[in-house]
Order: sequence, then structure tokens, then C-alpha cells
Amino acid sequence: MSNENEVRSSHVILDKDQAGHVSIDDEVCARIAAIAATETEGVHSLAGGITREMIMKSDRTSLSKGVKVHVGEGEVTVAVSLVLDFGYTIPDTAARVQERVKASIENMIAYDVNTVNIKIAGVNVSVE
Repeated sequence: MSNENEVRSSHVILDKDQAGHVSIDDEVCARIAAIAATETEGVHSLAGGITREMIMKSDRTSLSKGVKVHVGEGEVTVAVSLVLDFGYTIPDTAARVQERVKASIENMIAYDVNTVNIKIAGVNVSVE
């Protein structure tokens, strides 16, 4: 459920004098990062058990445990907390997540991504 007192911010990403402007909510940037991270091989879910399917099906999925973004003037900093599948090399998987999140955000909103910090919150050992 969404907290009514929750502060949401948005940032203008395109400003044309005659066509108007385009702004993007921080939550959109967080969702882009979450989807990119969970599409990476070896990633089981975001911290808090948020899976890609949950992100895609619900427009109200709270990503607060799994993704934090700070959107500044033309730049973005991202922190992603992940649960990896057992058997994957943590440094390699984390590097792939960083690359994918950075590319997805830069391609979709045309802001530079300065940093993608990764925290490994757990390892999934269950057999599905």
C-alpha cells in the first residue's frame, strides 16, 4: 500500500519551449533499475523478495527495500540490494547488474548514471 504522506519527486528530463516539458518520477527510475537488475542471470530477486514478476504485474510494488535512486541535475545514483541464486560468482553477477542498470537508465531517460552500488542481501538456495 502506498503511504499518503510519501514524498515523491520528479525531474524535468526534456524542456522544449513550444512543445512543453517531460518530467520523470523517481519511482520510474527505480522501476527501470529494478527490472534491469532482476533480468540479469544469477539474480533471484531484490531484497525483500521482490521478483521481476511482481514488479511487472503491479504498479504499486514498493521497491524501497530493493532499490534507491537519487536523481540530480542530469545524473543518477542507484543503490540495488539483491538476493542472488546459489552457484553464481558474486563479483561477476554484480558487475553484470551494474552494467545492465546503467545502460537501461541511460537509454530510457538520457541521464548519466554516476554510480550503481550493489549490496548482496542474501543467497537463494532453494530448488524450484
